[in-house]
Order: sequence, then structure tokens, then C-alpha cells
Amino acid sequence: MQFSIKRVNAILMKDWKDLLKNSYIIFTLAMPLALAAWIGKIGEGDSAFATMPISLALVIAGAFIQAAMVAEEKEKNTLRGLMLSPATTTEILIGKSALSALMTILVIIGSILFSDFNMPSIPLFALSILFGLIIYIAIGTILGLLSRTVMETTIVGMPVLVVFGMGSFIKTIIENEFILKIMSYLPNEQLDAIWTGLNNGEGVMTNFLILLVWIVVILALTFIIYGKRRFDN
Repeated sequence: MQFSIKRVNAILMKDWKDLLKNSYIIFTLAMPLALAAWIGKIGEGDSAFATMPISLALVIAGAFIQAAMVAEEKEKNTLRGLMLSPATTTEILIGKSALSALMTILVIIGSILFSDFNMPSIPLFALSILFGLIIYIAIGTILGLLSRTVMETTIVGMPVLVVFGMGSFIKTIIENEFILKIMSYLPNEQLDAIWTGLNNGEGVMTNFLILLVWIVVILALTFIIYGKRRFDN
């Protein structure tokens, strides 16, 4: 079966209409923007602190919103019909991820403007955002597939928000070297290392390779879990 842009677009349009009716999601998307505006107001646009809204945007707009949209399909019993439709697994996953990706990019752009963040090496910065998008949206898809309701995604996703969104703060209160070493390989830590490295003119290829490993593993998990939900539901 050939890949169909029309089927992907149909899924995207349906999600867009659902988004306009969901004030919870729209309010959630505003959180990184509010943080960015505050950082811009206090004049911290040149510090590492300025990257926090970008990381938060990836977690909230990428993972949380994606999880909520997938779980909402399950809650309304429409995901099962979508899985049994002529659309392929790839078409469905891309279609269900397109709106989250678009919203995340818009929130990141807004966060950069509000916080006066100086983007280092725009091509490599954009590539890091792309890698982050793929990872976090895949995580969101997994959370949505594992949750039974939209409310449940908030409970299941809270550890993701804490670890991936506030990892830098958590590291300051952890003394165990082994745990700190493991946390250093998390996507948010690799993204922060890339942005800091680009600012300082340091090499970031190793960080990109680690993110690439994350992409391969997380996408494989997404397809496996999706396949199990397709036949087990």
C-alpha cells in the first residue's frame, strides 16, 4: 500500500478541529510562552536559563499534547476505527503527530522571541529541535497508547514532565554518581549540551549520535506498542 498524503492530511484536519474545541490543550500550550516572557523580562536571554522554555515546549507541546490527543481518540473509541481503516501504521502515526509537531514548533519560535534567546548555529540548532521533536512526540504517542483516558495521561505523564522537563533542577539535589550518569544521557540533557556546546564553539557530534540512538529505540517501541494495541483492543 502506497503512502497517501491525503490520508495523513485528513487525520491532521480532524485533530485540528478537535484542538479548537479543547481549551485545556490551548491553555497548556501557553505555559512555555509565559515562562519565556518572564525570562525575557528579567533579562536572562543570554544564559542557559533561556533554554528552559524550549525544553518545556518539547515536553508539554510535544509529549503531553500528543499523549492527550491519542488518549482522547481512545476515550471516544475512535482510535480503534482509525487503526482498522485503510490508512497504514506510518500514515496514522505521522497524521496523529503532525499537529503536535506544528504546535511545538510554533511554541518554540514564540519562546525564542519572548525570551530574546540568541540561537547558536541556526542549522544545527534546528536539527537538534527536529531530533527532540521526534523523540518527545514518540514518547507522547506511547503515553497516549498506554493511557485509557485523557486524565490518565496527566498522571502517567507527570514523571516525564519532572524528569525530562526539570532534569537540571533534579540533578542539583541528587548526589548519587550512578544516577547522575544515567540522567546525563536523557534527551533533555543532550539537547542542553548541544545548545551550550554551540554557544561555546565546542563539538556536539557525540550528543547528536546519542539523540539518534534515542530516536531509533523510541520509534521502534512506538511501532511495537501501536501494533499490540491494534490487535489487542
